[in-house]
Amino acid sequence: MNRRSSSPYSGPRKTDTHATAWLKPQQVEQLRDVCVTDAVPPYLQDRDEAIVALLYDLGLRASELCGLDVDHLDLDAGTVYLPSELQKGDPMPATLELGKWGADATRPLRRYLHSRWKDTEAVFPSRSSDRLTTRSLERRIKKLAHEADVEPQLASGGTGDPDDVTPHTLRHSVAYRIIQIESGRLEDVQLRLRHANRHTTDEIYSHLIPR
Repeated sequence: MNRRSSSPYSGPRKTDTHATAWLKPQQVEQLRDVCVTDAVPPYLQDRDEAIVALLYDLGLRASELCGLDVDHLDLDAGTVYLPSELQKGDPMPATLELGKWGADATRPLRRYLHSRWKDTEAVFPSRSSDRLTTRSLERRIKKLAHEADVEPQLASGGTGDPDDVTPHTLRHSVAYRIIQIESGRLEDVQLRLRHANRHTTDEIYSHLIPR
């Protein structure tokens, strides 16, 4: 697998903040389910499901997902390679293991790559461009949330509405899954989401620990 990215992509990176909204596993399944309905054009269905699955498996930032090239994926090994230039403030590249914490995007990725409607260097093109932008990704996730009628869980209590669902909501949902479903620790969240230090993880996710 080629470890170098020739992509010029350098889109904006979302800054981590206190996790105010996240989805439960069954709500992520609702998002995936709606991808393969009439709500999504047939040629985009596999792409959209692969996007949701990958965000929820690895907890990628929007800019990281949009910056992925096909040669960053090694599905036989079950890994995704992230060059340093795609990561927020991390000078070291990372090789991420798919399916490590109870959500595996390998199968939807295989299905999508097998029958992509557009042959591009980028893993995820859009209808009008060879690479999906972060803004287009955010609009797509929000549209899927509306179609699935997904109401995220709020740190303040209760639920929000589909407008509150973003790609970063799925990143927060990974932390929720690790801590509350898989009985993991904040150290596990730090490693999965690639925070440079434990303080960042504590600040964002300590309120997810069952009391």
